[in-house]
Amino acid sequence: MSELNATVLDAPTVTDVDMANLDISAPIHPMELKARILSATDNSRLLGQIFGTPTTLPYIQGKLVIALYKSGGMSSSDLKRALGYAADTSTHTVDTAIYQLRRKFGRDFIVTNNGVYKLGRI
Repeated sequence: MSELNATVLDAPTVTDVDMANLDISAPIHPMELKARILSATDNSRLLGQIFGTPTTLPYIQGKLVIALYKSGGMSSSDLKRALGYAADTSTHTVDTAIYQLRRKFGRDFIVTNNGVYKLGRI
């Protein structure tokens, strides 16, 4: 691999998607394809691993928890990118998701230190 200047990741970012159940017929608009893939995404196994018990969260909250878990900590702009937004986008999606998660699991669930969000006490 080194002669190809390639890097092998220890833990690739994968998500279980059953492509057969997407019911895709050509032609399909890219946004429709994205919506179908997102609705078919199954992160329940990883969320169960993080929480130690089967847990279901709304899509954005689940993606945020998984991003923080995998990264160990992210800034607000990095979280926006992880959720599919441009870093300079004016959106309160990240703030709202963090607020909802803290309300549900406690203030110490997501901690902030020097502008970096991390998973705290689960």
